[in-house]
Amino acid sequence: MHTTLVHMRVKPHCVEAFIEVCRLNHEASVREPGNLRFDFLQDPEDPTRFMFYESYRSEHDAALHKQTPHYAAWRDAVTDMMVEPRRGERMILLLPRDG
Repeated sequence: MHTTLVHMRVKPHCVEAFIEVCRLNHEASVREPGNLRFDFLQDPEDPTRFMFYESYRSEHDAALHKQTPHYAAWRDAVTDMMVEPRRGERMILLLPRDG
């Protein structure tokens, strides 16, 4: 399993547009054959902070995600919305063990 937390901060005036672009990316990503989870989260204390919780069956499946048209469209659409570059953090799933 390949799990990544992707941390993102966006410009305040871009929040609504960012959510919509991420919704489209989420809807396509969860249909990818190797996808196990693709959660999109917003910080309740700071509405400009977001995170993706992405989990794929393998590192190969995660790499294929970055080759999809919906990922490219998302990446290009959000570039100017970001306050800083997004930061991916690789994690190892310990529990539940059925993942």
